[in-house]
Amino acid sequence: MSQHSPEDNTPKPRDGFTGLAQQMAAKNTLARKDDGEIDLLAAAGGLRGIAESVLPGLIFLVVFTITRDLNAALIGSVAMAVVFLVVRLAQRTPLTQALAGIAGVALSAFIAMRTGKAENYYAIGFYTNAAYIAAMVLSIALRWPVLGLLFGYARNEGVRWREQPARLRAYRVATWILISVMAARLAVQLPLYFAGMVDALGAMRLLMGVPLYAFGLWIAWLVSRPVTPVVPAGAKPDTTD
Repeated sequence: MSQHSPEDNTPKPRDGFTGLAQQMAAKNTLARKDDGEIDLLAAAGGLRGIAESVLPGLIFLVVFTITRDLNAALIGSVAMAVVFLVVRLAQRTPLTQALAGIAGVALSAFIAMRTGKAENYYAIGFYTNAAYIAAMVLSIALRWPVLGLLFGYARNEGVRWREQPARLRAYRVATWILISVMAARLAVQLPLYFAGMVDALGAMRLLMGVPLYAFGLWIAWLVSRPVTPVVPAGAKPDTTD
């Protein structure tokens, strides 16, 4: 005779990894707008997040291009990251993104100053891109494509898409699209880095940063959209996607 009460019908994770994936995906910043499309601005961290991501690198590029003074460019870049951190402290807003930003800028500045080569300001980004590519390829191989986790929760699918071959395949394709974006960054920027073309490298880093990421995310969203609306249990059909 079963010891479970009739009300105990809440779906349980099949294993620890499933539960961890659910928790991680549930914390993502992706959301849909009223028209059902992905909110790209929110996905990029909002206007403040974009500014915190772009401006330190822009300051470095502008100052170095004008003065050819590496120290001045590094000071300007780090100072801009510090300003963002101070503003968040003053406004008592979450510090995670600002702390990550200033840590990245400070490490990049340290490497460039230690080596005396301006192009090394961008070296960390290559390792970061390579790590993201490796993680996303691994997620596809394990049948947990990253964009399935992110988009699945934005679409109220949870992780149920893994039980549907067509949805799993769609999210694999979507993840490959984002991998292609990051691979394109390396393909374009690494030759500029090795050639010591700092101005061109800095410009490409900005152009292939948030704008290209947002474009790739949007294409991945369109490619992976369900053929028929995904309806959570007990909910009314959503015809906006």
